[in-house]
Amino acid sequence: MKSLPLLAGALLLLAGCTAAQNASSVSAAREGQDRLTLGIVQREVRVGMSGAEVASVLGAPNIVTTDERRRETWVYDRIATERVESRSGGYGTLLIVGAGGSAGASQTSQRTLTVVIKFDEASRVRDFSYRSSSF
Repeated sequence: MKSLPLLAGALLLLAGCTAAQNASSVSAAREGQDRLTLGIVQREVRVGMSGAEVASVLGAPNIVTTDERRRETWVYDRIATERVESRSGGYGTLLIVGAGGSAGASQTSQRTLTVVIKFDEASRVRDFSYRSSSF
């Protein structure tokens, strides 16, 4: 019986976590990962770069094609989906009162980034374009 109040306190403490705190934790975990972003493309990709330099900056492309003159085109296509949920009520009320209830909200957003890099006969960047959207 002594452990019941301790357990109730721990559950109340856990119930106090917010979706914003959870989203912050997820974002912090992703910071260490290499991600293709619009900023990296704008800052790093330049006409005249070699294919090896592009690959070291952006990683491997999703699609590689060649034209009638055997010049390569690399396409990078990324989609990111984020979902944030917030719930209140629940565990503490359920344990102490014996009846549970909760309220919450959720939000989902998506971002896309498409990068097209065209190389010349010497495998140097001759042109590149990008498109970014969020919804």
